[in-house]
Amino acid sequence: MNYATIKRFDVANGEGVRTSLFVSGCRRGCPLCFNEEAWNFRAGKPFTDEVADEVIKSLADPFMDGLTVLGGEPMEPENQAGLVDFLERVRAAYPRESGKTIWIYTGDTFHVELVPGGRHHRRAVTDRILAAADILVDGPFVQAKHDISLRFRGSSNQRIIDLVRTRERIAVGVAPAEAVTLWADDPIYASHEL
Repeated sequence: MNYATIKRFDVANGEGVRTSLFVSGCRRGCPLCFNEEAWNFRAGKPFTDEVADEVIKSLADPFMDGLTVLGGEPMEPENQAGLVDFLERVRAAYPRESGKTIWIYTGDTFHVELVPGGRHHRRAVTDRILAAADILVDGPFVQAKHDISLRFRGSSNQRIIDLVRTRERIAVGVAPAEAVTLWADDPIYASHEL
């Protein structure tokens, strides 16, 4: 797997201060995508063990709130294979009790493409990736639904899913489409009022 860039001290792609890993490769090709240069799977540099170690180390500072993975498309099959062990290492180094979260951005729709029986990007490692993550921002970017007032997403069709609560609901038998629980933003940001 290649990565297009790594942004340290990122505050635009998830709550708090984060390290953001932009993986290379996306077949979706959303019109007016903000990161078209990352569509090519060969863009950037190889995501080596040394790079992974540096990303994990970057999260150690107490002011760091977590890791965000976006792209490109993290859920492309090639990228899932390259990310699964890394994300499990991050989760092992920073368990949920640490307060550090893992956010993943995908053009896939959670309950259509990523759950058991899902199409396109559903793979044997998908559940492991989702189990490591806390938040999933799902859905393709749609220019007609672009809204600059939205926090942490580009278009109104995209959802910010609290995967921990969603998994809890699925575990007690709620169907994935109904189990989706949206992340609750701080009320001051949710209302757009100061």
